[in-house]
Amino acid sequence: MDAAAEAEEDGPGDGEGGADTAGAAESADAESHGAETESVEGDAAPGEAGADGDESSSTDSDGDADQEATDADDTATDDADDASADDAESTDNGHQPGVPDDVQKYDRFKKVDGSQYDRVNEFLRDRTYITAREWAIARLCSDFRTETGVEMTKIGENLPELVPFMTDTYTPQAVNQARSSFEDKVRTAGATFLYGAMCDFFTAEELDDVMYEATEVAKFLLEVEGVELSVEDELDAEDRISAVMRDVRSSSAELRHERCPDCGAELSGGD
Repeated sequence: MDAAAEAEEDGPGDGEGGADTAGAAESADAESHGAETESVEGDAAPGEAGADGDESSSTDSDGDADQEATDADDTATDDADDASADDAESTDNGHQPGVPDDVQKYDRFKKVDGSQYDRVNEFLRDRTYITAREWAIARLCSDFRTETGVEMTKIGENLPELVPFMTDTYTPQAVNQARSSFEDKVRTAGATFLYGAMCDFFTAEELDDVMYEATEVAKFLLEVEGVELSVEDELDAEDRISAVMRDVRSSSAELRHERCPDCGAELSGGD
C-alpha cells in the first residue's frame, strides 16, 4: 500500500520531469536550428561579400582601363598639339626641312609670285629673244656662282622654291642647257644689235630710241627680280649708254669709209 502510494506520488513527478526533459530537448533543438540558420546565413554572407568584391574589383578595373585610355588619348593629343606647334613655329620662322638656308633666304622673283609660266613667257617673247625658263636660270646661275663654278645641282633641285612660276625641278644637265641657250641668244642678239648700230641703218635719233626701249625692258626685268633702281641711277645709266652708242656709231662710220672691217687695212675710195 505504501509502495503503491509512493508509485502514484512518483508518477506525476516523473511526468513533470518528462515535460521538463521534452522542453529542454525542444529548446536544445531550437537553439541548434538557430545556430544552423545563423551558420548558413554566416556562410552566405562571405559569398555575397565575395560577389560584391568581384563586382567592385571589375568596376575598378574598368575604371582604371578607361582612365588609362583617357590618359593615352590626352598624351596623343598633347603630342599632336606639340607637333602642330613645332610645325607652326617652323613655318613662322620660314624654315623648311630639307631646303638649304641660302635657298630659303632667296627673295628674287617675289613680284611675280603666283604668276603662271605662260604669262611670263609671253611677256618675254614679245620683248626679248629669251624664254621665262632661260631668264630665271640665267639669274640663278649668276646668284649661285662660286669659285668652282655654278651650283647647278642646287639650282635644279630647288627651282620651284627659288622661282615662283617654275613648278618642276631640273637636272643639272637641264640647268646647263638653259644657261647655254641664254648665252647663245645674248651673243646673237648682241651681234645683231651692234651691226644695226654700225651699218648706218639707224640715224642717231633712231638709235637713241632703240637703246631707250631696250634699257626700259632690261630695267623692268631687273626690278621684277627685286633690284631697286633710283631715278638718278636710271638717268645716269641711260646717259652712259647713249654716249657709248654715239661713239659706236661715229667709230663705225670711220670704219666703213676708211678701213676694211675684216683686216683694218685702208680702203681707197674706188674700192
